[in-house]
Formats: sequence, structure tokens, C-alpha cells
Amino acid sequence: MALLIHPPVAKPCEPPAGIARLSAMLGIHGIEHRLLDANIEGLRRLLRMPAPAEKSGDSWTRRAFRNLERNLSSMKDPGLYRNLDRYRRAVKDIGKALNEVSPHLSSVGLVNYEHKGLSPLRSGDLLEAAEMPELNPFYPYFQARLTGLFRDKMPSMVGVSLNYLSQALCAFSIIGYIRREFPAVKIILGGGLVTSWLRSGRRQNPFNGLVEHLVDGPGEVKLLSLLGMDAAKDVTQPDYHLLPRNEYLSPGFVLPYSASSGCYWNRCGFCPEKAEANPYVLIPPQRAIEDLRGLTDENDPALIHLLDNAVSPALLEALAGCDLRVPWYGFVRAGSHLADPDFCAALRKSGCVMLKLGIESGDQGVLDALQKGINLETASRVLRNLKKAGIASYVYLIFGTPVENEASACKTLDFTVRHSDCISFLNLAIFNMPVCGDAGPSIEKRDFYEGDLSLYTDFIHPAGWDRKAVRLFLDNKFRRHPSIARIMKNEP
Repeated sequence: MALLIHPPVAKPCEPPAGIARLSAMLGIHGIEHRLLDANIEGLRRLLRMPAPAEKSGDSWTRRAFRNLERNLSSMKDPGLYRNLDRYRRAVKDIGKALNEVSPHLSSVGLVNYEHKGLSPLRSGDLLEAAEMPELNPFYPYFQARLTGLFRDKMPSMVGVSLNYLSQALCAFSIIGYIRREFPAVKIILGGGLVTSWLRSGRRQNPFNGLVEHLVDGPGEVKLLSLLGMDAAKDVTQPDYHLLPRNEYLSPGFVLPYSASSGCYWNRCGFCPEKAEANPYVLIPPQRAIEDLRGLTDENDPALIHLLDNAVSPALLEALAGCDLRVPWYGFVRAGSHLADPDFCAALRKSGCVMLKLGIESGDQGVLDALQKGINLETASRVLRNLKKAGIASYVYLIFGTPVENEASACKTLDFTVRHSDCISFLNLAIFNMPVCGDAGPSIEKRDFYEGDLSLYTDFIHPAGWDRKAVRLFLDNKFRRHPSIARIMKNEP
């Protein structure tokens, strides 16, 4: 029997797609297994703790705990999401309650976990978290939960899915507890973050003696192999039946689905996908549509979340020609398909409610130098077409790339202001250079984060447009423009 664990802390509004895909593969090959979403269970366990007595004089803390059950219930009410101020207050109050029950040196939030003494970027700190699992704020939860599961039926293997830095310290606390209390159980560690570690030049297992296997890339075939079986059947549909589908903090079941891995463009300069040489694997569009129809019938979702790095034009065409009867959203490239207003209208009719677009820069020279394959005139038409069709746009911008300077950033400001009436949400990021990327001989690298597991490196910007200068530009100029400030307020 295998146990697959999704550790805290990650987004609590939808189930983990990774272990759901593994569950489907194990199930179709007749392998007994269980799934444990320790993220949503652990967060809910923390939120049942009483307010600390020493904080009873804090009016915000009193309000947060007084309204906690009501706020948690309201997160499942569609009406809450029609009032951004109410939603924001509910989320902040839930986060406040979580933070107040966090033990000394720890800080737990709805999407993050930090420890003042330990860093997820250092393998030594992860090993320390494994050696002292009782110091983790989720320890009372996972001690009782895992002990119960193991007494019920001892697994021969535990797989831990680690995708985000916010999960790393908790993941190793769980691993350390299992290794200490159940030393005969084999432990496998996989997921997106582990893949990035392994493809960033760290081929050796820094956790030898604690973790038997690190899995690079999709884990279905590898997991079957470790269980002594070959993959006789191909599975593309995830299986969410073993997860607590009614416990997530969302107004209905959010269905995650990935129709591809990797990126079909895969040419952008300094992109982690390219730097890590992640191959692009596409599920045939018609099969993806069949999967989505089947998953919709089985799960009755309120929303479909397409997880692809970029939904392929072929899948967009297939989606435009069908009605899934469920609203959906995903990440796309601002290409020629979306420059057609009739195509955007067809997507809206199919259920599309939002598209995420990595436009990155408002300077065509920057985009060309980064090989983004984006034409700003096309991007402009795309934004206006989506607005006209009634599809929200979530635009991603990156500042501080080696080919950008302040004049380029000002062009991005101008582009964003000109299209502010078409942009629903903005994500502003300061560029991080992948540690395994090809920076070229003209760029001098230097240490960015202290830690042997860092995926990024600092560099000396050729134009002096360093992180401090970029941050000042964003804070003092970009975000303060009235048209942009209005959009930023939409981000809860």
C-alpha cells in the first residue's frame, strides 16, 4: 500500500493535481493507495486552536477569532466574491488567526510558511527540520493523523509531493517524523520543486539516509517502477475521489487539469523551463476535451483551472468549439488566435472567464531580445478583444531583466496605462535569473540567496538597473499611477 502526501503550505482553494494524477495511475493498475492533503487538513486543524491568551487585548485578534467560523463558511459562499472588500477582510482575518496560533519563530499564512531560524533554500536546514519535527506548527496534526493512518494499515511506501518553497520545511518535518517513528517505510520525494533542484545541476541526493528516492519530472511511471510494476496503461485524467473535495476554501469544487507539461514556446531567454530543459509533452486536444467532460460529470466543479504553462493554440481551438458547461481559466500566450475578436467571443461562449497573459514588457526591443515571440500590436488587440468578449485578463509583467533599463520600464508603464481599461489584474515581478541559465559572457553572476538549494542567482545589471532601482521605480512611479493603482486594488 502507498500513501501520497501533499504537505503544507500551499493554496487551500483547490485540491493538489499532482497526487491526483498519481492516484489515477495507481488506481488503474490496481495498486492500493491513500491520498493525504495535509495542507488543507493541517490549516483547518490550526484554525480550530483557541486564541492565545496573551493576545486577548488585541482588537484585531479578537475580531479574527470571533468571526473565524463565519469567515471560513463565507469562503464557500459565492456571494462573498461579489464584494472585494468583504472578501479581502475575511482572508486577512483568517490569516491573522493562523499567524496568532503559530508557535514562536514560525509564521503560518493561507499560502505561505516561514521559520525565522530555518530556510527552505538550505539543505542543512531542511535536514534540521526533519530531525526536530515537533518544532513544526503542524506537528500535533500530522503526528495524530499519520499515526492513525499507519495503525490502520502500514504503507510500504510514502510519496511526498513538494512543489513550492512554502511547503519545503513542513514536508521535511513530516518526512523526519515518518523516518523516526516508522523507519521501515520507504520515502520518495517528488514534485516540481524537486525536479527544479535536480535539473539545476544537483544530481546527487543531499538527503541520503532520509529519503530513498528523488523523482525528476512526472512521477507516474517512476512510482510504478519503484512499486515493482510497469506502466501498462496511459492515464491523463487525475482522480480526486480520495481527497476531501468539500473542505477547500472556495465556493464550489475547483477542478485543476493539465493538458501538457513543459512549454510549447520554450524559447524565452532566462526562462526556468528552458534552463531546466523540461520537455514539452501535449495531451491531444480532443482527448483533453474528453477528460474535462468526464471530470466535470464526476466532480460537478464550479470552476476549471487549466494548469498548463501556456494552453496550446490547438487546445484553445478545441475549447472554442465546445461548451464545457463550467467556467474555466488558464495561462495563454498573446498570439494570433486571440487577435481574432470572433475567436475570443467563441472562447467566452465555451465558458472562459479569465486568461492569464505573460506580456512581460511594453518595450518591443526588450521582448525581441528575450525571444518572447510577442508582438505588442498583437498583444494590444488581444487585450481589447478579451475585454469586448467579457473575458477578464490577468497580465504578468517582469522588470529588471538584463536587457531592460529604466527607459524600457517607462515604456511598460505607458503600455499598461494605455490598456488599463482592458486589464483586470496585474502581477508585477522583479526578474530572478535561474542559477542554471545561460547568462552569456557579458553578465557577471553573484550569490543571490544564501543556500545550496537556491534556484536563482544575482547578477550585475549591464545598465545598472539593479533590484533596488527597479523596486523604487515600481513603488514610486509604476504603482502610483492612478490608472494602475485602480487595477492593483483588484488583487485581494
